[in-house]
Amino acid sequence: MVALYIILALIIAFLAVILIRAAMFRPPSEKERKPEEINFDGDAAVTALQELVRCRTVSYHDPSLEDDAEFEKLVGLLPKLYPEVARVCTMTRLPGRALLFKWEGEEHGEPSVLMAHYDVVPVNEESWTKPPFDAVIDENGVLWGRGCLDTKLTFNGIMFAANHLIAQGFRPRQDIYFAFSGSEEVFGPGSPSIVSWFEEHGITPAFVLDEGGAVVENVFPGVRRPCGLIGIAEKGMMNLEFRVVSSGGHASAPGHRTPIGILSKACCRVEKLPFKMHITAPAKEMFDTLGRHSTFLYRLIFANLWCFGGLLDRLSRKTGDELNAILRTTVAFTQASGSPAPNVIPPSASFVANLRLNPCDTVDIALEYISKVVGDESVELIAGPNAANPSAISELRCPAWERVAETVAETWPGCIVSPYLMVQCSDSRHYGRISNHVYRFSAADLTSEERSTIHGNDERVRVDVVKRSVEFYIRLMKKC
Repeated sequence: MVALYIILALIIAFLAVILIRAAMFRPPSEKERKPEEINFDGDAAVTALQELVRCRTVSYHDPSLEDDAEFEKLVGLLPKLYPEVARVCTMTRLPGRALLFKWEGEEHGEPSVLMAHYDVVPVNEESWTKPPFDAVIDENGVLWGRGCLDTKLTFNGIMFAANHLIAQGFRPRQDIYFAFSGSEEVFGPGSPSIVSWFEEHGITPAFVLDEGGAVVENVFPGVRRPCGLIGIAEKGMMNLEFRVVSSGGHASAPGHRTPIGILSKACCRVEKLPFKMHITAPAKEMFDTLGRHSTFLYRLIFANLWCFGGLLDRLSRKTGDELNAILRTTVAFTQASGSPAPNVIPPSASFVANLRLNPCDTVDIALEYISKVVGDESVELIAGPNAANPSAISELRCPAWERVAETVAETWPGCIVSPYLMVQCSDSRHYGRISNHVYRFSAADLTSEERSTIHGNDERVRVDVVKRSVEFYIRLMKKC
């Protein structure tokens, strides 16, 4: 009986602890903000973005397919679209169609770098509702076109904001660099060339801001307010080929194991046994920030991950959404090849998987784990040439972070600003060589449907979002 009382007391104590922790897991008081009203020619900003979208700056892994004239067309438009920038700022051209603008400030010791890329991914024009390079604005005030989000929106936001401020007689306190790559979509040399230029000139940025998170809704369990997500790190990436070689033969007399069968078994094993969950620093910071704004049930979980981590693991694996991607290295099988004829056993067959590496994993660790899971020496694992480890994790609670976070809060009043782990790859990963203040935020409030058009059909953006992007950069530049 005594043992029963002890067990009961322990259960009550346990429940009391987790309930008290959940009750205390509340957001800090939010300071009242009265941001300065920003006035500029919003219609002109939209028109400028239209002109950029009409340039068919499509990158291909086969450079022979690219139209150099379209890239030069865009560069040639810049003095017309942003004349004050052309007048005041110096422009340096670097390999990878990189453009580096310098806006000289009153001081030079703590420069800022604002990034974007102006190349875009290919399109299947027949699958678009509206022509992808006409930059049509429909009756609902939506601009359609490849690159209008990824990332000519950002390019235009930076350049138009600077053009406006220069015309107003503003000069930044510190130097500001605009770093634009024309080869980001194919992992080209644009951004590495810019970073090397900074290294050669001994320049250490106070902070770097690239594409990444955005102001979004319904992305975190139990949180109903819009969330301004700023990436403080990004996952690594590896394309991994699973290859099986055989003697081939006629399909009428197959052996007991065929290349496609072996690969299918390997694929099933990899999908059945996902990588281990890791609550890394970016994920922990996001849970601590957004979890406090969630409903009580979710606060119960996020305030007590020491005992509910297993539940979070199971939930994330079951849903398979972005939350799951934040917590572990993911594997997505994307390509397959085999025999050119249905009655021929292929002498060689392969599956290709795209891995996004959690900050706790590396390319080598991922290869070792996949090899162990597959457990079949007949399956050869070949890492692609652009494999990259996860980025460094940038600092929080520092002036650089506060500058970006405050600007997000001022531009989108009422949103919850939070760090997060970016699951996609960007050019900003190269800047970890020269700065530990690299942040990833796309200055836009986007619906889930709008986000899904990036790299897909019918990419589009509301014109009011175009204007808010400019507003964001005006506010940010005034803080530089």
